[in-house]
This record gives sequence, structure tokens and C-alpha cells, in this order.
Amino acid sequence: MVKEFLSSKGIPFQEYDVSRDSAAAQEMINRTGQQGVPVTIIDGQIVIGFDRPQLDRLLGQNIKPVFGASIADADRITGGKAAGAYIGQVRPNSVAASMGLTTGDIIIAVNMQVASNADDFVSLISRFKPGNRFSITYVRNNRPVTIEGSF
Repeated sequence: MVKEFLSSKGIPFQEYDVSRDSAAAQEMINRTGQQGVPVTIIDGQIVIGFDRPQLDRLLGQNIKPVFGASIADADRITGGKAAGAYIGQVRPNSVAASMGLTTGDIIIAVNMQVASNADDFVSLISRFKPGNRFSITYVRNNRPVTIEGSF
């Protein structure tokens, strides 16, 4: 349930199977004093079992949106022919993938605010929290397209 919960919020995580990894099992026991699973650690805070209110509280303090695509400055990739955030690899099942973005798309705006490079884009999306809806304007085949998505 923890994996499903984190995935639904677009939160990356590292999974350890303590039934197969004795070192991970010992680390879990050393950190928690227990053998019960699941154990979730968020910024050093330990959550035993699927304690949704505790997970929400810890994640609400530190959550950052995960867009799911590598980006670069479009002017560097296109030799100065385009400005914006160039989309490289898109992770499957990510926000970027669900929006239909593909390698080569160039994001030029988020919620009608200009994104002239990768840093602008990161700054604009970093303001969002899970559940927030937003629009992205991107260029594909020399045509601007505006789509909506959510984190």
C-alpha cells in the first residue's frame, strides 16, 4: 500500500526487500528496533506500517513535484534556433508521459508564464504540490500546443 500511495503522488522511492536482503533487514532492525514491514524513512523520520496521516504530514513538508522528463536549455540543443526547456527522455508513467510529451518537444510556458530555458521551467513547476493542475505550452513540429496536467 505504501508503494501504491507514493507512486500515485509521483514520489520516487527506493524499495528494499528485507526477506531477500539480509543487510537491509539488519539495517531496518537497527534503525527501528522492529522486524515489521513496511518501514518508510522520509528525511530521517521513520514510519512503521502504512500510516497515511503520518506519511501525508512528512511528505507535505518536503514534497517536490516530479515531472518525469530530462530537460535541457533548448537554445543549446537547437543551436540558438529555439528558446525554452527541451524535453529529452520521458519516464514511463510520469506526469510528462501522461501529458503526451515526447523527446524533442520544447516547453515555452507554464500557466502562461514564459519558460525561456530549463531553469525557468524547473522554477515554475517547483511551485506546485501534488494534486495541483497546470497548463504547459510546448512546441512540436513548429506548432505551439497547450495542454493541461496535474502533479
